[in-house]
Amino acid sequence: MEKSDKIIVGISLGDANGIGIEIILKTFQDKRMFDFCTPVLFGSNKVVSFHKKALNLNNSVHGIQSLDKVVHGKLNLISIGKDEFKIDLGKATAEGGKFALKSLSSALEALKKNEIDVLLTAPINKDNIQSKEFHFPGHTEYLEENLDGKSLMILMTDELRIGLITGHIPVANISASITPELITEKVNIMEQSLKQDFNISKPKIAVLGLNPHCGDKGVIGKEDDEIIRPTVQKIKETGKLVFGPYAADGFFGSKTYKQFDGVLAMYHDQGLAPFKALSFGNGVNFTAGLNKIRTSPDHGTGFDIAGKNKANTTSFEEALFSSLKIFRNRKEYIELESNRLQSK
Repeated sequence: MEKSDKIIVGISLGDANGIGIEIILKTFQDKRMFDFCTPVLFGSNKVVSFHKKALNLNNSVHGIQSLDKVVHGKLNLISIGKDEFKIDLGKATAEGGKFALKSLSSALEALKKNEIDVLLTAPINKDNIQSKEFHFPGHTEYLEENLDGKSLMILMTDELRIGLITGHIPVANISASITPELITEKVNIMEQSLKQDFNISKPKIAVLGLNPHCGDKGVIGKEDDEIIRPTVQKIKETGKLVFGPYAADGFFGSKTYKQFDGVLAMYHDQGLAPFKALSFGNGVNFTAGLNKIRTSPDHGTGFDIAGKNKANTTSFEEALFSSLKIFRNRKEYIELESNRLQSK
């Protein structure tokens, strides 16, 4: 591999019957993208060529046999195997799920070996990817199982970062899952991520309540007063700038979120519904808390528009640029911390 300071971005292709490959190819039609990073696709030349032909795209794809052969300034593709399958655009098939998992697991192994710098994941179908190897509700949990650290899903734009106390779990299990230990863990992960990944020295974090109106003093639920509020107060006493709980409806309706560097929602839809209403198509999913960096666009497989040349690349591009910025911020933070420790 030729020497370069460009960040190597490993890209898993997601479900081959969805829009993942389309948004990847469209993004790198703009050759200026190669000024910022060196992309490596983990997939199959035949699958990528199928999409190029179906979408009438003219990307030049550079096939490589190993990651030490990566060429900067090119859209590199490393083969994940010779398994052939029928591409059925717009449909969730078992073959599409197997391909998505093989692409993801291959990219993950390269990430663990430091053969790529960051991981950018195209959307998967959470049903057809299920297997003995992948028995998780999403990318976040799979990555936490295979990397070091405790994960926190953060949905982000330039002015809003929402993390989740509980993630992909049934609504019926949310209340029992919210404990002082879990809240404290997620606050700590978010604070550390805001420092090292976003270069915010003293981050200010808001914690949302669980029940409507934060329980209205126990009339609508006791979790806010008995669990969340005391936990937030205890964390605040350690010197962290943590505030709440806030009733979610008024918090977003009044744009109070603009006063904070990060927001922690109690459950998936409490955070993602307002986030996507405010920024759908422009947001980024970032897996914080792990020893490696992974981002993805904020949308799914888009089966309904697959192969129709209608997919918007904005969220994927934002995910790409976010991964590069986070990589640089984290590298700088680690270097500064190391120098600080050595000087003591």
